[in-house]
Amino acid sequence: MQTKLQELTEKIYNEGVDKAQKEADAIIKAAEKKAQDIESDAVEKAKMIVAEAEKKAEDLKRHVDSELKMSVNQSVSALKQNIANTVSMSAIEPPIRELFSDKDFLKSIIEKVVSGIMGKESTDLKVILPANDQKNLESFFKNQLAAEFNKGLDLSFSEGVKSGFKVGPADGAYQVSFTDDDFINFFKSYLRPKSSAILFEK
Repeated sequence: MQTKLQELTEKIYNEGVDKAQKEADAIIKAAEKKAQDIESDAVEKAKMIVAEAEKKAEDLKRHVDSELKMSVNQSVSALKQNIANTVSMSAIEPPIRELFSDKDFLKSIIEKVVSGIMGKESTDLKVILPANDQKNLESFFKNQLAAEFNKGLDLSFSEGVKSGFKVGPADGAYQVSFTDDDFINFFKSYLRPKSSAILFEK
């Protein structure tokens, strides 16, 4: 009787141990699988993060390269324009300044412009001259353009006119400017593309 009880006890114990062992093995196996799944997910996520970072880095590089290329092109273009402007100005500014400082030239131009306009139009005309030339020019024009003064020519002098002259209807409807700066700007706009073509032709 004692022996059977002992055997039964051992059997129950062994069955319990086996069951517990199997459950423990199942838990361990499930944990190992879950760990593997977590590791796999982590690896995939890491790959995705790296791939996204590489794509962003490549996009940024392309953007920076594009911006840099555009900036370089703009800088080169601006430099070429500055060089062309400098060359043009050095070619046209000195002779035009010299020409407009010639009072005989200025007198001749004004006479021709005034006579030409007043010979065709009956409107009163106003000529504005540099204030610093008033002493030199006023008496000359009053003598040379006496007939035009009788027809309504008005001669005035302004600090705002540094060289050359301005002419227009006496009512101020419009003015045409004939200053050295006007002619310099005119020739500069014409010569700039020519200068660029000569300086930077391929």
